[in-house]
Amino acid sequence: MNNTLSIAWTIARRELRGGLKGFRIFLACLTLGVAAIATVQSLSGGIIEGLRADGRAILGGDVALRVLYNPIGEAERTYLDSQGRVSVAVEARSMARREDGARSTLVELKAVDDPYPLYGAFTLREGGNLHEALGQRDGAWGAVVEDTVSQRLDLKVGDAVKVGDTTFRIRGTIEREPDRAASGGFVLGPRLLIDLDALESTGLIQPGSMIYWNYKVGLNPGTDLQAWQTDLQSRFPDAGWRVRDFTNAAPQIERFIGRLTLFLTLVGLTALLVGGVGVGNAVRSYLDGKIATIATLKCLGAPGPLVFQAYLLQILVLASLGILLGLVIGAVAPLIAAAALANVLPITARIGIYPSGLAIAAAFGLLTALTFSLWPLGRAREVPAGALFRDVVSPASGRPRGLYLAAGLLSGAALAALAIVTAQEKAFAAWFVGGAFLTLLAFRFAATGVTWGAARVGRPRNPGFRLALANLHRPGNPTGSVVLSLGLGLTVLVAIALIEGNFSARVNESIPKNAPAYFFIDIQPNQRADFNSTVLGVSGASDLREVPMLRGRISQANGVEAEKALVNPEHAWVLRGDRGVTYSGPPPEDAEITAGQWWPDDYKGKPLVSIYADIADAFGIGLGDTLTVNVLGRDITAEVASIRAIDFSTMNINFTIIFSPGVLEGAPQTFLATVRATPEAEPLIQRAVTDKFGNITSVRVRDALDTVNELLGNIGTAVRVTAAITLLAGTLVLAGAVAAGHRRRVYDAVVLKVLGATRADVLKAFLVEYGLLGLITAAISGAIGTLTAWAVLVHVMDWEWTFLPSAVLSTAVICTAITLAFGFIGTWRALGQPAAPLLRND
Repeated sequence: MNNTLSIAWTIARRELRGGLKGFRIFLACLTLGVAAIATVQSLSGGIIEGLRADGRAILGGDVALRVLYNPIGEAERTYLDSQGRVSVAVEARSMARREDGARSTLVELKAVDDPYPLYGAFTLREGGNLHEALGQRDGAWGAVVEDTVSQRLDLKVGDAVKVGDTTFRIRGTIEREPDRAASGGFVLGPRLLIDLDALESTGLIQPGSMIYWNYKVGLNPGTDLQAWQTDLQSRFPDAGWRVRDFTNAAPQIERFIGRLTLFLTLVGLTALLVGGVGVGNAVRSYLDGKIATIATLKCLGAPGPLVFQAYLLQILVLASLGILLGLVIGAVAPLIAAAALANVLPITARIGIYPSGLAIAAAFGLLTALTFSLWPLGRAREVPAGALFRDVVSPASGRPRGLYLAAGLLSGAALAALAIVTAQEKAFAAWFVGGAFLTLLAFRFAATGVTWGAARVGRPRNPGFRLALANLHRPGNPTGSVVLSLGLGLTVLVAIALIEGNFSARVNESIPKNAPAYFFIDIQPNQRADFNSTVLGVSGASDLREVPMLRGRISQANGVEAEKALVNPEHAWVLRGDRGVTYSGPPPEDAEITAGQWWPDDYKGKPLVSIYADIADAFGIGLGDTLTVNVLGRDITAEVASIRAIDFSTMNINFTIIFSPGVLEGAPQTFLATVRATPEAEPLIQRAVTDKFGNITSVRVRDALDTVNELLGNIGTAVRVTAAITLLAGTLVLAGAVAAGHRRRVYDAVVLKVLGATRADVLKAFLVEYGLLGLITAAISGAIGTLTAWAVLVHVMDWEWTFLPSAVLSTAVICTAITLAFGFIGTWRALGQPAAPLLRND
């Protein structure tokens, strides 16, 4: 055995002296895929490490406690003060407006005390101390703002800005807010920061107003973090606060980075799978060029295993080179990416060498190389020498023996297992692996179908077209390589274009026509009549709707603690943060009750609740079961009377939890209102409300949609870039297929020219061949991509589906252009070869 390996290594080493000819595409495919995965793994590792290393600064303390509506009690505050340093910050959404009332904008208001920040550094662009900037000077409190506030209100440092009932002086521009990432949630407005002592004067603190009180605690040295939290819970079991520590400072960001890492890693794996086709093509093409060598070895008595080992060793050496190049790129690229993302990320990424991430990328590359190389290598080991000599004109169709087939299947299974095991969301990764396998299988069958159809379509009278069709099914044809390599990347592009197009069409066209112009938040009960008359007094305002609103946290389902009662992790979002809660006698106007029935308008009886279908799915509860919601520190248990489907895209008032009458009327509450208006009336309504009601927050729906559109646009751009990586891999494979067929193309071109064909005739025939390949591949990609987009939108996202022909047509143009370009290049090179040397050699 050792002697055989030694001989095999000697043969492989001598073969490698010939250089990389024939393996450039092989190396490029592996390098691209490994580099993509290694870059993503290293960059995400650096971001996660930054989140964990800067956990205290990101959170603002060792522990953070968050409570809605009211500050904590005196006993709780006294205890926290005895445990270390404590900083208090209050957050709320509010309106900021110019002193003359000409402009106003929604802001994320934050009021901080003197100890803020306990950890990290708050910096202003103009320099100076934060608390000096916020303090009272010349009879006016100070404020610091993000750039967007100044831009929207056309203000600069030194100008006045009004929040609620108080006028502030802008004394600085926020450059870095260390704990901004810990706030989480969907941000609708830019930050405006004031002193905590100034908050009372704004009039924003009203019963039931959505105000979050955040207590950041820097624990005394030597405190056991977990034991302290356990003790805190036992001391104040009914405090109603949410507790988080610095080891999980920004869970939403970490969760997002984890999902993004998974997605991009799978995109890199897709590029590797597409590149795997190129690997297989390169190995097969290389072995075709070594026919004489292999045949000679076999004729001299070399056993099949020796041939297999020699060329497997050669492939492994070259694969190692491609993987090494990919790892080097993957280790360097994050440095460039981190610099580009420095102003985007809320934390400093700790970019470095992460061996685990690089090892994962290397394993993906090695398994891909093995999976796609074993078949041609096993075939070369099995085919007799005589068949190898005839392979140029009559390719052998021998299959590898069972051992090599099993090895190939085992390698593919290991590749799939690696993708699933290394993913955070294993179910998603498993679906991806299954989908990738079925897609590759579909394209393989499609390529076989094209070959079969071309052979049976008949013989067109036009010689050029007849030759093009013959090339699609002749021995050694490139049909399978082109369809498989380009098809996957183009399928991804079609699916993305259709999904994004449906999103944009729904957001930009359907929603604005039916959506209200404004949402108004924190309307006090004693302001309702005045508010209604003010809004409806503006010409163009109509359809004013209002409902009572509270915030509550789901605490139990059927008497079991909510976190433990969760049975469907896909709907775990219902446990993140507080949910909007209301009560009503009649059902909502657009209520779609899927189970149960609504209570009578004048219902009086035990507490009942109507819940959103996702909440029922999250806990596996139904009619007659109980749901407990903590509102203002009080647990309210109600029986599920009905389950509703909600279409949030209508932008109407929708609550996931609606109680029956007689449960929440006595609780401190505010009202939520919507109003429809003509475009001309919108600014007049906002100014009328902000001038008269300093505590009421106006959310302009068009601004919120612009935020969503911007987010979707960024996601769409990122996804298109990653899909382009897959397409690039496919293009490389196409180039490899053209290169692999170069020898055959030269042979055909010379024979045709000898038989009297002109240069133009030959060129036209080959271009028709690649044009047909491009159109066929585009048609298959369009069909599979459309089916994928439909399934994702309808069955995964529960979104309306509209077919967009432009997305499929543009893909057809791209595909045809790429195949024609490479076909032209390959054919032009073949036509440039002199006929005499080939005729003499043959």
